[in-house]
Amino acid sequence: MKFAIDKNILLENLNNVVRGISTKNVIPVLNGIKFELKEDGLTLTASDSELTIESFIESKLIRNIESTGTIIISSKYILDIIRKMPSDVINFEMMDSLKIKIYSDFNQYNLNCLDPTEYPAIKLITHKDPIVIKADVLKELINQTSFAISTQELRPILTGLNMKINGDLFEVIATDSYRLAKKNIKLDTPVDTDVNIVIPGKNITELEHILVDDEDVYMNVFNNRVLFQYKNIKFQTNILSGSYPNTSNLIPTEFEIIVQTKKSEFMGAVDRAALLTQGKDKNIIKMKIENKEMIINSYASEIGKTEERVVIDTDEKSAIDISFSARYMMDALKTIKDEDILILLNNDVKPIVIKSLTDESLIQLILPIKTY
Repeated sequence: MKFAIDKNILLENLNNVVRGISTKNVIPVLNGIKFELKEDGLTLTASDSELTIESFIESKLIRNIESTGTIIISSKYILDIIRKMPSDVINFEMMDSLKIKIYSDFNQYNLNCLDPTEYPAIKLITHKDPIVIKADVLKELINQTSFAISTQELRPILTGLNMKINGDLFEVIATDSYRLAKKNIKLDTPVDTDVNIVIPGKNITELEHILVDDEDVYMNVFNNRVLFQYKNIKFQTNILSGSYPNTSNLIPTEFEIIVQTKKSEFMGAVDRAALLTQGKDKNIIKMKIENKEMIINSYASEIGKTEERVVIDTDEKSAIDISFSARYMMDALKTIKDEDILILLNNDVKPIVIKSLTDESLIQLILPIKTY
């Protein structure tokens, strides 16, 4: 293997594939990035056996290909080496199957590599009729829901993002049992077979970072994995086994109290009230609605108390005293684009639902916290 390539092209592709490397890899060779150079181009592959990311650089984007070959370069240093190389053009020359020289006119590195014969055979197969979705739409779906994914291993299925497709309805749900985020969109082309999968939270977050524009993403769903094809990138992740809980019955359909307010004003009040309780476990604040007025307050015995008033529009009969996690509320509010929001309530033990006034496709739900 011997070739020359522009630094910025290689760096962009390395930044994407390195997301497939795990710090917990038990197979040593998976700590490396596979460089496979053929006449038609360079394929970069990184995997932790549950997530595989492959990026293909066409030969026309490579300065010079003198000889082809395959080598596994340790991921620990390669990104920093390429980033700090002083030249815009970088040369690679394989000395043998376990050594590579990376050099420019001004410097060179001679690196020991990993054995390519030990790298597992990973198949990245696509369907003839994949599900097509725009990258910016998929990115928003993930961004507006993934924060509610559980980080606790007690219920492994909740550590993933639930994606459901029925006809042209694409629905994404995340919950950690204390809050829930749900977003749906309409696909341009309906899907013949229903989809109901759960993608590990860490992996779906890595995909969200890779999506940067409005190009098409092709989603290929299999029994135990799903492959996303986006531009020159293939992103394959395992699917979590088990059934995601039916969350539809958790979201109330009728509400006794409907409050309309400005997101920025409500967020500001919650954020300021949370200052006194931010060191505490659940960051609890209280919200009181009475006489068409909202009062948000918090109290910490060792610090003091604070009170905020927020302008709202609600029914004169609306009255409630409810407590919730300020952090959870802030996470939910950040996903709503519109300034006019609805806060939907029933009583102090039923879920709080937050929606945009005009967008029904996004629902944020938070369970209140009982204080005594």
